[in-house]
Amino acid sequence: MYAVIRAGGKQYRVAPGDVVKIEKLPAANGDVVEFNDVLAVSGQEGTIGPGAGAVVSGQVMEGGKADKILVFHFKRKKQYKKIYGHRQPFTAVRITEIAFDGERFTAPDLPARKPKKAKPTEAEGAEGEAAPAKSAKGKSKSKSKPKAKKSMAKKAAGKGKKK
Repeated sequence: MYAVIRAGGKQYRVAPGDVVKIEKLPAANGDVVEFNDVLAVSGQEGTIGPGAGAVVSGQVMEGGKADKILVFHFKRKKQYKKIYGHRQPFTAVRITEIAFDGERFTAPDLPARKPKKAKPTEAEGAEGEAAPAKSAKGKSKSKSKPKAKKSMAKKAAGKGKKK
């Protein structure tokens, strides 16, 4: 089950449960958005028909800006170049329902997010006590310093000598 919708001057093929990044909408997180401009609808595998009377509903997940693109103007032999960046704003929408001809195809609910557990710091153990120092098997903790590399001048001077 999928539909083709038009949003922000672009066309998107969407199915229930898909998350689509479309042009920026004046909506806050959690708002419900309806797309009435449905171009085509497919109710079953291998068939597609016009989307007249179909409605696609979605829930706003987040808003933000896309990755930066660089716009570079350059004219050769004229000592002219100009560069600037642009980040296109977007709204991420999760498609929740596609309804047409009295049928409704809905997306499964999102699982509830579990709160992240706070990681104990290295100084504290799991119980909040000071963690014992880790020891390597019989090896000392101090690391030897890496050997200093010969300077380029010494290498160059050494190449001229014959043994």
